[in-house]
Amino acid sequence: MPIYITQGRYTRDAIKGMLIKPEDRADPLARILAKVGGKLIGYYLTFGEYDFLSIAEVPNDTQMAAVLLAAGSSGGVTDLKTTVAMTSIEAKGAFAAASDLAPGYKAPGGT
Repeated sequence: MPIYITQGRYTRDAIKGMLIKPEDRADPLARILAKVGGKLIGYYLTFGEYDFLSIAEVPNDTQMAAVLLAAGSSGGVTDLKTTVAMTSIEAKGAFAAASDLAPGYKAPGGT
């Protein structure tokens, strides 16, 4: 199952609300991921450009997009950035497949 790493920011209103009533945001995320057949692997508060990072297994891009759209529509998060991650075994397979394709591929403008 594909793994997705998502980073994002809380809105000012979300931060104000969580200061008044602190909550564990991993629980609601785990529930919405389960609704699309996914699983939360990890959820972290982060410093710097983004406020949080989540790692999830989700069946496919369409289901992950649905989760992101639902989260974004809540108004509590913004600037969501999601990356698909591959295991080292999957990457090895990609390199092996590319080694078969690369000799026949010509770069743009190449002869």
